[in-house]
Amino acid sequence: MSAAANKQVVERYWDAHFRREWDRMATFFAADAHYTDVGLDETGATGPDEIIRRLRLGIEPLEAYYHFPKHLVAEGDVVVTEHMEEWNFPTGEKIQHPFTSVMEVRNGLITRWHDYSHLGNLLENAPAWWLEHIADGWREQ
Repeated sequence: MSAAANKQVVERYWDAHFRREWDRMATFFAADAHYTDVGLDETGATGPDEIIRRLRLGIEPLEAYYHFPKHLVAEGDVVVTEHMEEWNFPTGEKIQHPFTSVMEVRNGLITRWHDYSHLGNLLENAPAWWLEHIADGWREQ
Protein backbone atom coordinates (compact mmCIF):
# COMPACT_ATOMS: atom_id res chain seq x y z
CA MET A 1 0.00 0.00 0.00
CA SER A 2 1.09 3.56 -0.54
CA ALA A 3 2.12 5.92 2.24
CA ALA A 4 -1.08 7.89 1.60
CA ALA A 5 -3.22 4.74 2.01
CA ASN A 6 -1.36 3.84 5.22
CA LYS A 7 -1.95 7.35 6.53
CA GLN A 8 -5.69 6.90 5.87
CA VAL A 9 -5.70 3.64 7.85
CA VAL A 10 -4.18 5.44 10.83
CA GLU A 11 -6.61 8.36 10.51
CA ARG A 12 -9.54 5.93 10.56
CA TYR A 13 -8.01 4.14 13.53
CA TRP A 14 -7.71 7.40 15.51
CA ASP A 15 -11.36 8.13 14.76
CA ALA A 16 -12.40 4.81 16.31
CA HIS A 17 -9.89 5.19 19.15
CA PHE A 18 -11.17 8.53 20.39
CA ARG A 19 -14.75 7.35 20.14
CA ARG A 20 -13.65 4.37 22.27
CA GLU A 21 -15.20 1.94 19.81
CA TRP A 22 -13.31 -1.05 21.17
CA ASP A 23 -14.59 -3.68 18.71
CA ARG A 24 -13.96 -1.42 15.73
CA MET A 25 -10.49 -0.52 17.04
CA ALA A 26 -9.53 -4.20 17.16
CA THR A 27 -10.20 -4.59 13.42
CA PHE A 28 -7.29 -2.27 12.59
CA PHE A 29 -4.61 -4.60 14.04
CA ALA A 30 -2.88 -7.57 12.43
CA ALA A 31 -3.01 -10.84 14.39
CA ASP A 32 0.62 -10.37 15.47
CA ALA A 33 0.53 -6.58 15.92
CA HIS A 34 2.61 -5.23 18.79
CA TYR A 35 1.83 -2.19 20.98
CA THR A 36 3.87 -0.69 23.77
CA ASP A 37 4.42 2.50 25.75
CA VAL A 38 8.15 2.95 25.24
CA GLY A 39 9.96 3.36 28.54
CA LEU A 40 7.07 2.01 30.58
CA ASP A 41 6.59 -1.58 29.52
CA GLU A 42 9.16 -3.70 27.71
CA THR A 43 6.72 -6.53 26.92
CA GLY A 44 3.79 -4.54 25.57
CA ALA A 45 0.75 -6.22 24.08
CA THR A 46 0.54 -8.51 21.07
CA GLY A 47 -2.52 -9.10 18.92
CA PRO A 48 -5.81 -7.22 18.77
CA ASP A 49 -7.31 -8.73 21.94
CA GLU A 50 -4.32 -7.91 24.15
CA ILE A 51 -3.92 -4.44 22.63
CA ILE A 52 -7.55 -3.54 23.27
CA ARG A 53 -7.42 -4.92 26.84
CA ARG A 54 -4.31 -2.83 27.46
CA LEU A 55 -5.89 0.33 26.04
CA ARG A 56 -9.14 -0.17 27.93
CA LEU A 57 -7.27 -0.40 31.22
CA GLY A 58 -6.15 3.22 31.01
CA ILE A 59 -8.76 4.86 28.80
CA GLU A 60 -12.05 3.26 29.83
CA PRO A 61 -12.15 4.84 33.32
CA LEU A 62 -11.89 8.36 31.85
CA GLU A 63 -14.97 10.51 31.99
CA ALA A 64 -13.97 12.30 28.78
CA TYR A 65 -11.16 11.80 26.29
CA TYR A 66 -10.21 14.36 23.63
CA HIS A 67 -7.76 14.32 20.74
CA PHE A 68 -5.78 17.29 19.47
CA PRO A 69 -3.77 16.09 16.45
CA LYS A 70 -0.80 18.17 15.34
CA HIS A 71 1.20 16.36 12.66
CA LEU A 72 0.51 13.15 10.79
CA VAL A 73 3.26 12.07 8.43
CA ALA A 74 3.75 8.89 6.45
CA GLU A 75 6.69 7.38 4.65
CA GLY A 76 6.35 3.90 3.25
CA ASP A 77 4.87 1.63 5.93
CA VAL A 78 5.55 4.07 8.79
CA VAL A 79 2.98 6.62 9.99
CA VAL A 80 3.91 9.06 12.76
CA THR A 81 1.33 11.07 14.69
CA GLU A 82 2.27 13.94 16.98
CA HIS A 83 -0.73 14.70 19.13
CA MET A 84 -2.06 15.92 22.45
CA GLU A 85 -4.66 14.03 24.42
CA GLU A 86 -6.82 15.51 27.15
CA TRP A 87 -7.77 13.03 29.84
CA ASN A 88 -10.66 14.00 32.10
CA PHE A 89 -11.06 11.80 35.16
CA PRO A 90 -14.42 11.36 36.92
CA THR A 91 -12.79 12.71 40.10
CA GLY A 92 -12.17 16.10 38.42
CA GLU A 93 -8.53 15.90 37.33
CA LYS A 94 -7.66 16.94 33.76
CA ILE A 95 -4.39 16.14 32.07
CA GLN A 96 -3.05 17.44 28.78
CA HIS A 97 -0.80 14.57 27.70
CA PRO A 98 1.52 14.79 24.66
CA PHE A 99 2.29 11.74 22.52
CA THR A 100 4.23 10.77 19.47
CA SER A 101 2.81 7.55 18.09
CA VAL A 102 4.80 5.52 15.58
CA MET A 103 2.81 2.91 13.67
CA GLU A 104 3.75 0.50 10.92
CA VAL A 105 0.98 -0.48 8.52
CA ARG A 106 1.14 -3.46 6.19
CA ASN A 107 -1.63 -4.74 3.94
CA GLY A 108 -4.05 -2.27 5.50
CA LEU A 109 -3.43 -3.36 9.12
CA ILE A 110 -1.38 -1.87 11.93
CA THR A 111 1.48 -4.26 12.74
CA ARG A 112 3.48 -2.17 15.21
CA TRP A 113 2.55 0.76 17.45
CA HIS A 114 5.03 2.34 19.79
CA ASP A 115 3.89 5.31 21.88
CA TYR A 116 6.34 7.88 23.19
CA SER A 117 4.92 10.21 25.83
CA HIS A 118 5.82 12.35 28.81
CA LEU A 119 5.37 9.64 31.45
CA GLY A 120 6.34 12.00 34.27
CA ASN A 121 3.33 14.11 33.34
CA LEU A 122 1.03 11.17 34.05
CA LEU A 123 2.80 10.16 37.25
CA GLU A 124 2.65 13.72 38.60
CA ASN A 125 -0.92 14.56 37.56
CA ALA A 126 -3.04 11.43 37.35
CA PRO A 127 -5.14 10.56 40.41
CA ALA A 128 -3.74 7.93 42.76
CA TRP A 129 -6.71 5.59 42.22
CA TRP A 130 -6.00 5.52 38.46
CA LEU A 131 -2.28 4.85 38.96
CA GLU A 132 -3.19 1.96 41.27
CA HIS A 133 -5.66 0.68 38.68
CA ILE A 134 -2.93 0.75 36.00
CA ALA A 135 -0.44 -0.95 38.33
CA ASP A 136 -2.87 -3.86 38.75
CA GLY A 137 -2.32 -4.54 35.05
CA TRP A 138 -4.38 -5.73 32.14
CA ARG A 139 -3.09 -9.27 31.67
CA GLU A 140 -5.37 -12.09 32.73
CA GLN A 141 -4.17 -13.68 35.95
